[in-house]
Amino acid sequence: MSTAEKKAHPDVPIHALIADRWSPYCYSTKPVPESDLRAILEAARWAPSSYNEQPWRYILARSSDAAAHAKLVSCLVEGNQAWAKNAPVLMIGIAVMTFSRNGKPNRAAQHDLGLAAGNICIEATARGLFVHQMIGIVPERVRELYRVPPEAEPLTGLAIGYLGDETQSPEALRERDRAPRTRKPIADIVFEETWQHGATV
Repeated sequence: MSTAEKKAHPDVPIHALIADRWSPYCYSTKPVPESDLRAILEAARWAPSSYNEQPWRYILARSSDAAAHAKLVSCLVEGNQAWAKNAPVLMIGIAVMTFSRNGKPNRAAQHDLGLAAGNICIEATARGLFVHQMIGIVPERVRELYRVPPEAEPLTGLAIGYLGDETQSPEALRERDRAPRTRKPIADIVFEETWQHGATV
């Protein structure tokens, strides 16, 4: 499966990095250069956040450290372990749910973690890399293995790397990778005047 085949077909022109971004299941074991990984993490660092709290935290594992990589793989649900174990970089995305300045709940924490993840996706795409985000993790295991404090919530897994040889993937995953990318029309997600009154932009 090529990037060209998975390119989005938007109703109006959008930036190529957004149109080209997609989430494969088939990863090569080729290592991600440290310079690229550092840039991807730097992109996350510069995401916007409520009160500049920067509530995102990431646990990182590279395949170059087999034990650390296997440890993080064990924090994914079984279905995700099957394919994500090939990705050379794995991360767990965590949101700190309280403000550091006053200890009050931060209702924007998960939103801001998502903004950081969006930056990760765009920077990775710009560097010829692919990111697949997963809700399928085992939060209790993350908390136990990595001593995550109570005010922080493990929420997502991320696989980062290069496209692999799809013939090495199970047929079910190949079908997912071949499926066309689709999105709801703007009128289904943007409203004017009242709820479900589709916007006319």
